[in-house]
Amino acid sequence: MSTHNHENTGFIILVTIVATIGGFLFGFDSGVINGTVDGLQQAFNADSIGTGFNVASMLLGCAVGAFVAGRLADLYGRRTLLIVAAAFFLISAWGSGISTSSMEFIIYRILGGFAVGAASVMAPAYISEIAPARYRGILTSIQQVAIIFGLFTSFLSNYFLADIAGSSTTKFWMDFEAWRWMFWVEMLPAVLFFLLLFFIPESPRYLVLSGKIAKAKQVLTKLYGAEDGNEKLAEIEKTVAASEHPKLSDLVDKSTQKVRPIVWIGIGLATFQQLVGINVVFYYGAVLWQAVGFSESDALLTNVITGGVSILACFITISLIEKIGRKPLLMIGSIGMSVSLGVMVLVFATASTAANGNLELGDMGIVALISANTFVFFFNMSWGPVMWVMLGEMFPNQIRGSGLAVAGFAQWTSNFLVTMMFPIMLTSIGLAGAYSFYFVGAVVSIIFVYKFVYETKGVELEDMKG
Repeated sequence: MSTHNHENTGFIILVTIVATIGGFLFGFDSGVINGTVDGLQQAFNADSIGTGFNVASMLLGCAVGAFVAGRLADLYGRRTLLIVAAAFFLISAWGSGISTSSMEFIIYRILGGFAVGAASVMAPAYISEIAPARYRGILTSIQQVAIIFGLFTSFLSNYFLADIAGSSTTKFWMDFEAWRWMFWVEMLPAVLFFLLLFFIPESPRYLVLSGKIAKAKQVLTKLYGAEDGNEKLAEIEKTVAASEHPKLSDLVDKSTQKVRPIVWIGIGLATFQQLVGINVVFYYGAVLWQAVGFSESDALLTNVITGGVSILACFITISLIEKIGRKPLLMIGSIGMSVSLGVMVLVFATASTAANGNLELGDMGIVALISANTFVFFFNMSWGPVMWVMLGEMFPNQIRGSGLAVAGFAQWTSNFLVTMMFPIMLTSIGLAGAYSFYFVGAVVSIIFVYKFVYETKGVELEDMKG
């Protein structure tokens, strides 16, 4: 576009911040489970497989939510889907805390999963469709900061609630256990998100796809000014005119009858983000550190430190993503994660086992802690934010909703399998065996990025090729 003089930067940033509250809730809802595992085991009398399913059940909802959100967003709008997600966050937070059985809990967690899955793909897509290309990566990266800040806030909330009550399983205010209040805290940001969404515009690209040209022009004018808004509207109309209404079958190249390569790259990015085991650290952090001899309080405090490291890493990404691009950040992250995971495997493999089955790391405990936080740092300065940035922008307009649906489904399905398997792996092959699996995932991701991922920095959404 020729000029940026009339661009409403303040409004664009404000709209981005509202959309990223969905990311905050995504992070909070994912992380809050971390401090409630003991309470769930005690309340529902669950074994390791049952606990794994209680923790991972949300991820089934995430997979379905991510899959249907892209298609529903093409039909009803990006903002509309975010409003529905906000309502589901609220219902899930209340229901998870009030549950009296595993089945009831799982139903509410799956509802929350629908919300997380929808928000995970729609918030970055919405921001990508609102933001100018030259700082689209920075604004979309804020989504990951919001996710990590949500995780960090849930860890902090869990820590203080358990500390004030005495433990996560102790009766607290109004005679409900502290772990139930850990879920209920989420209702506050969920209500805020729901209300604020009514004050932001619908995506102009969705409006053009839906034939609402006058409304799209009004939104684009408010975002970019009259001259640039008209120019952008013409570009969007040109790409839409050359295509039919979006549908899932667009992911198949009609000339070859094969799935488009860009879809496989999206699935690869989504899957490798989970195969490195990042959410084992986030969902089972308290279990992990208690398994190596930390008290519940120390383990929950360690989670808070991990959340702080994650936020720092995300700000580094924001400062670099439009300077060095997406692919270099992914490569640096994969190498850093491989090294730090390798050290963790070595520490866990050489540790002795105590009578209670926990590992005795001794002086190597600090090495494990530093390595774990180094791993988290490299993930959150690379694969954490960059994968979502790329998924939100790499697909052409015609297949963005469908491409996000399939990639999001792959991401959350991988997340579910990795999360479900961790308690089983912990009791069968131990921490060293489990982390060896994640180490291999990180090493293979280096090859994947080098061979298949291409740069999207500075490319207009209308110019993305499929």
